[in-house]
Amino acid sequence: MKKQARVLLKISGEAFSDGEASLSPSRFNAVVDELLQGVAAGVEIAIVVGGGNFLRGASIENPLLHRVTADQMGILATVLNGLALRDAIEARGGDAELMSALPIEGVVDAFDYRMARKALAHKKIVIFAGGTGNPFVTTDSAASLRAVEIGATVLLKATKVDGIYDKDPHKHTDAVLFEHLTFSEVLQKELAVMDLAAFCQCRDYHVAIQIFNLFKPGALSRVLLGHQEGTLVD
Repeated sequence: MKKQARVLLKISGEAFSDGEASLSPSRFNAVVDELLQGVAAGVEIAIVVGGGNFLRGASIENPLLHRVTADQMGILATVLNGLALRDAIEARGGDAELMSALPIEGVVDAFDYRMARKALAHKKIVIFAGGTGNPFVTTDSAASLRAVEIGATVLLKATKVDGIYDKDPHKHTDAVLFEHLTFSEVLQKELAVMDLAAFCQCRDYHVAIQIFNLFKPGALSRVLLGHQEGTLVD
């Protein structure tokens, strides 16, 4: 593979937690250092952040909360991570821009795809928080939407596993990792990649999807530089 040009990285909130602290400096630094390697190599990087290290809206079980309210709380959690990631990038000498589908005056600006494209062209890392701003919508769908809007060539989905397997590797020791699949093969094999709406949007707008293990040392920088890592779907 060749070096990526413009990518959309979908990263969960859990990537920033070490199991003890919701916002772990060591976890942020590990991610940011690899991002900056990609920027130095000329890769334009946008990021959709999740909020799972604080809470997942859909998982809140509280009879006092309407599901819409719970999802809104989850959306706000992504803004917290976006703010932290922006500061972590700047603390390591990088340049970052934060936008949110749910703007907060004086805290975070509203998402604007034209401004995002301009920032990327100026080698800023652009962070998208707030999901799509709507309840009942996953961060997978937010990631596919933003990838299409900014003209990304690939959606990089950071996970805890090495890629897509033919069966659950946690349950089957003989599970086989796929290095490459087509969109049609994923559907035919009924493989779990991301939510169906997001998957189909990437397929329809010709945005490749690459699944890789963020917790594998150097994996993120290898993906950004175009080396074989995880599973590519196109």
